[in-house]
Amino acid sequence: MPTDARPRFLALLHTAVQEGTLVKLTLGKPRGADAKLKNLFVRPLTLKTGPHLAFVWRHATNDVTKNHPPAAALALLEPLIGTDFLDAHLFTAAESAQLECQPDGSARLRVKKSAAPAAAPAPHDRAKTHLIPADAPWLRALGVTNDRGQPREGMADKFRQIQKFAELLSHLLTEAGLDSSSSHVTRPTPLQIVDMGSGKGYLTFAVAALLGDRATVRGIEARPELVDLCNRVARETGFTNLTFTAGQIASVQFETPPDVLIALHACDTATDDALAKGVAAQAALIVVSPCCQKELRAQLTAPPVLADALRHGIFQERQAEFVTDALRAQLLEWAGYRTKVFEFISTEHTAKNLLISAIKTRAPGDAATAARLREFAAFYGIRTQQLATHLGVNLAP
Repeated sequence: MPTDARPRFLALLHTAVQEGTLVKLTLGKPRGADAKLKNLFVRPLTLKTGPHLAFVWRHATNDVTKNHPPAAALALLEPLIGTDFLDAHLFTAAESAQLECQPDGSARLRVKKSAAPAAAPAPHDRAKTHLIPADAPWLRALGVTNDRGQPREGMADKFRQIQKFAELLSHLLTEAGLDSSSSHVTRPTPLQIVDMGSGKGYLTFAVAALLGDRATVRGIEARPELVDLCNRVARETGFTNLTFTAGQIASVQFETPPDVLIALHACDTATDDALAKGVAAQAALIVVSPCCQKELRAQLTAPPVLADALRHGIFQERQAEFVTDALRAQLLEWAGYRTKVFEFISTEHTAKNLLISAIKTRAPGDAATAARLREFAAFYGIRTQQLATHLGVNLAP
């Protein structure tokens, strides 16, 4: 890989800051000492003392914001890029640049012309109607918006993600015949919805707000401090249809089988555990956004025609992600679901933007689907996979 990728990226960053064309810088794939650190977002802003760069350090349970003058900001950023953070995305008024680094020091830079990401709405811009009102008290309580209903610094992408998910879910519920607001759908009881690995609860709250008394929503999260936070916010903002419970995805037991199961960015095989829970409960709709697909990488045996290409670590990683999620989709088809795989949100927010939706349509065990997925597994040398194991599907040809 080009050895000058990182210096070229840093030069682009310096130019953007010095010429005032910087729109946003996002650093991801952290590998520093702070295990709870997820991302660093950097945006320009103007204070009374002049131009500054706002740093938003996104952690698992909290965000830390600090403002720095341009020169000091660049001095702080340069040693982080390619070391503490392996991914960097730079957006300017005229182009975007993506730097992908490997632990061995190799790096790859991609630059393309593009329009700048849309700016956050101005205070007077109320033309756009959102499914989730921007001034919702829970958005303020979770730190997404301020008292004027505007996204806080570093949270514009999260606000768009919440709105996009609400829009997608409303369509999927209708497609699955679960939208009780439709004139042809009548449900005597509220929908039962479970969010597996709910985290800070942004999207769990969005589901509860979107459906109101049409649904009972439960978030399952392993970190007790986040469960306590979300339950407190739910109480203080008047949610009677939303609760959060501490627990691991793999060990959750349902008192009432869910109609809808959601798992967004559950890492590695936790996505498979969530999918298996949904299938076992015969959920009418399953929606997952996979993350950190590592299980199959060690098993993948490159077909001869792909061997040279898969010498490169980045291609191995992407191949493992593709094979994992393609196999999951096929396994869901075998289990009696009609699946769709599509982009959830723009890669400006996160590279982990795939969404798999599955709607229950028939009984499991289709022999033709089983034969095709075994052929697929054999092509890549896959012997075992977590979801297949949960479903009792033998991948051996």
